[in-house]
Amino acid sequence: MIFAAGLGTRLKPLTDTMPKALVRVGGQPLLWHVIQKLKTAGYERIVVNVHHFADQIVDYLRLNDNFGLDFRISDETSQLLETGGGIKKALPLFDPTEPILIHNVDILSNLDLSNLHADAPLLVVSQRKTKRYLQFDDTMRLTGWKNVETGEVKGREGHPFAFSGIHVFHPSLIPLLDEWSDRFPIMDFYLKACTDHLIKGYEAEGLQLLDVGKLDTLEEANEFLKLL
Repeated sequence: MIFAAGLGTRLKPLTDTMPKALVRVGGQPLLWHVIQKLKTAGYERIVVNVHHFADQIVDYLRLNDNFGLDFRISDETSQLLETGGGIKKALPLFDPTEPILIHNVDILSNLDLSNLHADAPLLVVSQRKTKRYLQFDDTMRLTGWKNVETGEVKGREGHPFAFSGIHVFHPSLIPLLDEWSDRFPIMDFYLKACTDHLIKGYEAEGLQLLDVGKLDTLEEANEFLKLL
């Protein structure tokens, strides 16, 4: 599943006329880059959630013949559901017995997506500088979260790792979604679930990653792509 429903506020004024997913880096939309990584890794069915300028994303996929893949659209035009709500709404479009790879549309990386086979929920993380860190125990089990600027902690502290925006949602967690509203962040869900359920971290060694979320990262992204 590609998260492409965001408003792209930090990319204004570009996103005043287009969705973040269609902002170009390296001559192609962000969405194109993620699709190519998924296709190369062997994924065949891809769900894209849409909200901001949703019709532009639908038209882009149609004009490109869905890149030869089985694309499904999860329509959030009536209400932006955040990351957790987006997964919950899209579940009927998936095989309920299979894990779902989730990929933010604004993440560029050198990660080999074909290696992310998991028998439990899996969060791709790395050791890089950020303001908010996920916390893991010695076995890389998720235990909590910490904002190092404010000192706020959720759950238990442990070994800090930066989240990549790429994760595997496992069907074992589906029953837990019933108690959540239609709109919620997936990380809040994971942090609550990890007290009773195994949620693993996967440290991607040698990970090169760029979050193309702001205008000042667009030029950096053009150079970053040359290194991948």
